Amino acid sequence: MSLLLEPVNTQDELPSSSTIVIIGGGIVGVTAALTLAERNIPVVLLEKGHIAGEQSSRNLGWIRKTSRHVNDVPLAQAADRLWVDLPSRIGRDVGYKRQGIMFLSSSEEEHAGYEAWLKSVEHLSLGSRMLSTNEIEQHAPGGKGNWYGAIHTPSDGVAEPAIATSAMASAAVKNGAVIVQNCAVRTLSRSGGKVTGVMTEKGEIKCEQVLLAGGIWSRRFLGNLGISLPILPLILSVLRTKPMEGPSDISIAGPDFSFRKHRDGGYIITQRGALDSPILLDHLLVGTHYLSQLDAFRKLLRIKVGKPFIDDFKLARRWKGHDKSPFEHIRTMDPTANSALNKEAMTNLCNAWPIFENAEIDEAWAGRMDITPDSTPVIDKIESIPGLSIASGFSGHGFGTGPAAGQLAADILTNETPIVDPSPYRFGRF
Repeated sequence: MSLLLEPVNTQDELPSSSTIVIIGGGIVGVTAALTLAERNIPVVLLEKGHIAGEQSSRNLGWIRKTSRHVNDVPLAQAADRLWVDLPSRIGRDVGYKRQGIMFLSSSEEEHAGYEAWLKSVEHLSLGSRMLSTNEIEQHAPGGKGNWYGAIHTPSDGVAEPAIATSAMASAAVKNGAVIVQNCAVRTLSRSGGKVTGVMTEKGEIKCEQVLLAGGIWSRRFLGNLGISLPILPLILSVLRTKPMEGPSDISIAGPDFSFRKHRDGGYIITQRGALDSPILLDHLLVGTHYLSQLDAFRKLLRIKVGKPFIDDFKLARRWKGHDKSPFEHIRTMDPTANSALNKEAMTNLCNAWPIFENAEIDEAWAGRMDITPDSTPVIDKIESIPGLSIASGFSGHGFGTGPAAGQLAADILTNETPIVDPSPYRFGRF
């Protein structure tokens, strides 16, 4: 995670009961807790490690609509509105800026793909448009790349992952939510099949409903309950430069690099054309769900075998409420940044914009993303266990849509009119 992650002051004492318990202190779980607290609904959020310790602080900070599935764009639009209002809502600046995002195309085929996406979202009036090579130079001078063109969405933006979730968690506490860190939820308490509470490492909390917002851990939690959620991991390596002069405040994605301006004047950079893919037992169990994606994304995957499989295999897949759970063995999923991929990113970026040859690296990190077969999250009730809902599988997009996704989960829990149509996120589609 970034060294800049802002800590959150929370309590250690475990309440005996609440109306709703949320499992997971990432941006989605935290936003759901904030929304419920603002509605005066008793809510307890439990995090096995610390708030935003995993992917919610390790992502690139992009808030985009560009290239999202058309059915997922309304959630991103709703999130945009919430990001705009967030400073007045929580009393904090979280670095949100609508500076635009530009995706470069290096071939006619890639450009045609962006044109097809743009046509598919015409009815949503996003303000996206195709750019010529001359317009790319106007937006980001000094480039040496041989680009076919680009797509640009001025209303896309960024925020700071090291601040945003922590700030929302503090606001949730001020509004009456209870947050307990370093407290793993082991399993559910049930009576007649219905949720009556959760069993934690510190004891039981009685409740009426539970929201599972555990990111990459949600599959293992549900698996212990006999429910299969198809999620597989991909690992993104990231670096941050020291403050420097750069080509643009616009966030830019090339085929094998991306960069965006950090609030301190440096740049967040990644190798956009490569992701580490550790092979686990889950690949054998649910891998067939991903065959259609494999053809499209095989070239992006850097397969890792051996130690990741063994380490994951050692973690229990079945346990009871009095047993120590896997979530206590690994408080924070903290993969090592792939220095080779980060070096590739810098080399590719310097070839495209030589000004980055002057960059000094300040820090590097990696995050493990929870990928579903269609790269779309699950935000829904689990019908087989009354009282249990889920908001997981955000496939690397959770930070940008987090405020709206958390509110949608809260709407589902409380039977409020949903902020957007929830049908694209139904659990039963798998």
